Amino acid sequence: MKVGLVCPYAWDVPGGVRSHVHDLALTLTERGYQVSVLAPAEDPSNLPPWVHDGGRPIAVPYNGSVARLSFGVKAAARVRGWIRSGDFDVVHIHEPLSPSLSLLACWSAQGPLVATWHSALDRSRVLSAGYSIAQTAAEKIRGHIAVSEDARRTLVAHVGGDAVLIPNGVRVEDYRDVPLSPLVDTRGPRVVFLGRIDEPRKGLDVLLGAWGSVREAHPDARLYVVGPGELESRQESVVSALGESIIFLGRLDDAAKASVLASATVYCAPHAGGESFGIVLVEAMAAGAPVVASDLPAFSRVLDGGACGRLFATGDSEQLALALRAVIGDLELQSRLRTAGLLRAKAFDWQTVVADVTAVYDSVSIPGERVVEDLRGQVVGRLPGRSLYARRPWGRR
Repeated sequence: MKVGLVCPYAWDVPGGVRSHVHDLALTLTERGYQVSVLAPAEDPSNLPPWVHDGGRPIAVPYNGSVARLSFGVKAAARVRGWIRSGDFDVVHIHEPLSPSLSLLACWSAQGPLVATWHSALDRSRVLSAGYSIAQTAAEKIRGHIAVSEDARRTLVAHVGGDAVLIPNGVRVEDYRDVPLSPLVDTRGPRVVFLGRIDEPRKGLDVLLGAWGSVREAHPDARLYVVGPGELESRQESVVSALGESIIFLGRLDDAAKASVLASATVYCAPHAGGESFGIVLVEAMAAGAPVVASDLPAFSRVLDGGACGRLFATGDSEQLALALRAVIGDLELQSRLRTAGLLRAKAFDWQTVVADVTAVYDSVSIPGERVVEDLRGQVVGRLPGRSLYARRPWGRR
């Protein structure tokens, strides 16, 4: 079976959806599927041969973050060219509402289409205004997957219909028996944070607010911050006061990230909201790192209500400090969380999850049918006072 995967976000920028598509592509290939991925790329020269350049991404505020998306006339042409040349049995579109390659693919293709919904989005003016456009595009999709109950509710609220719940996957073997990172000093307790350091919803400021208390109890503890972005002035003052106990490692590739996670005494996820799953929690557990995380509903579900990790009240630096101090100071608790986490991560192993995904592919496929370019001049939606027509995917009166 030939499968096309559409990733709306820049391939060379770390992110949960990008990791999901990457790992799904590798797992499908190992199982004998022919896979082609279409994604935006900052530097197309570094793409693997199975990833096709969907155009240079543009930074756009989206879902409480800054997403790097590709859209417009050139992007639409790349999507159509990829569909024409792909001869796909199934095209699997991730985040179909994102204003990027994913929505363009919904408009530009017809046939066996599958969509995975990743994000938990609140109803907004923008989404309400674009409801008809999104609904018409989504009507072409034969199979819907949601990675969590929160993501499923987004589909129901914004578009209608329902989805099969299939959680995010992690290639657990990629985190097993990983060597300790040369970037991490293992002579004292190590707390690891992973995420954009200038994105408020990732909660680094909450962690920095707790760090002074952690250092009082454990003077040799170090905090390793992994991810792109620049510190805000308020964070810079905290970092300056705490000196060399905080080490910023910047953006790391997948192998280096796994090594840092494997070196952690504790992995900390202080996120403030906007999470529908929590793939990084599974990655940390797969690497053998005990997890301390904010009690977001999505995180609580991944950690089995706290059985596989320590939860604290979202946004509360004092509670976070108490949780970190407790885990760092209790070797028995570390061992218990590590064992529970490793077992929990197996439930999200792509070797298990992929069978549910391919079952959706089989359910929408018809022997001999291919995904082809949609050349119909159909109405794709209606905004107040005007209609948009999909004679071309970017709309034309």
